[in-house]
Amino acid sequence: MMEMEAKSREQFFTIFYEKEGQSPWYDNLCRPVTDLLPLIASGVRGVTSNPAIFQKAISTSNAYNEQFRELVQSGKDIESAYWELVVKDIQDACKLFEPIYDQTDGGDGYVSVEVSPRLADDTQGTVEAAKWLHKVVDRSNVYIKIPATAECIPSIKDVISFGISVNVTLIFSLARYEAVIDAYLDGLEASGLSDLSRVTSVASFFVSRVDTLVDKMLEKIGTPEALDLRGKAANAQAALAYKLYQKKEILWSPMGGSGEERCQEAEVSTMPDQALQAFIDHGIVSRSIDSNVSEAEGIYSSLEKLGIDWGYVGSQLELEGVDSFKKSFDSLLDSLQEKANSLKLISL
Repeated sequence: MMEMEAKSREQFFTIFYEKEGQSPWYDNLCRPVTDLLPLIASGVRGVTSNPAIFQKAISTSNAYNEQFRELVQSGKDIESAYWELVVKDIQDACKLFEPIYDQTDGGDGYVSVEVSPRLADDTQGTVEAAKWLHKVVDRSNVYIKIPATAECIPSIKDVISFGISVNVTLIFSLARYEAVIDAYLDGLEASGLSDLSRVTSVASFFVSRVDTLVDKMLEKIGTPEALDLRGKAANAQAALAYKLYQKKEILWSPMGGSGEERCQEAEVSTMPDQALQAFIDHGIVSRSIDSNVSEAEGIYSSLEKLGIDWGYVGSQLELEGVDSFKKSFDSLLDSLQEKANSLKLISL
């Protein structure tokens, strides 16, 4: 364990990556994307995005107004305009991280963009959306983000088979995680590509939300044994996910808040603003994911004996995650429609 004595951002990320092999990615994206430059200089090595992030970025900033006005005046419908706003941000961010991608021979420096959350139960629609996003972004260091719903597991295989790198999100259970690994491997096998080195994948295994739900269930049970297990479920499951990765021989990457794995030998930790600042302020960098797997197995088993249904936990959190992204997406489109209406009134 390495305690952070120096609290500067630069020193923190230097230790984070060079000493512990963990690649810090920033879980946020907004205009101007040049705001990422100080983070890149300090050691941030990638960026992730999702509908909630873009909802906040676009609806609370004037930085998108000029492009949006041009898109509306050119006759673009609202959803098409939204995607053009998003694609520009992703392209610009990819450009900033391109030197890292090149320096690491495709091992790092990625930017993630997610397909529409409205497609979470549409297998073929997700495949087509991923192919379209990959084509229009047209950057070697872009990850197309796909949710790990049952309907999208086949989508992951198909998209990988087309040679498109994928960030699989919203993974909340070991069973679904194993299905994601298999989809990735099956996709590589089906690709027919002679060089698979640039077809990579990141699997986002969420952590904190598991404790949020399981702790409520434990409090409802209310026994001393149940209450003593509060705050332990998420880390236990994450440790077993790492064990599963070892069994499958796929490299795994833990994250704070969610965990990511990839086929390169690196660990990824994605951090939104609050987590980033908290780590800088009082962060401790250490490797704990595989420090006591037997204890994690005991916790996982004890929770099952108390009546915690891991299948239910995973399904419920998946539903909540998809629903949250859909609401963010719909809310943003509504706000863009209102802005378009006001622009039309002004032009009149």
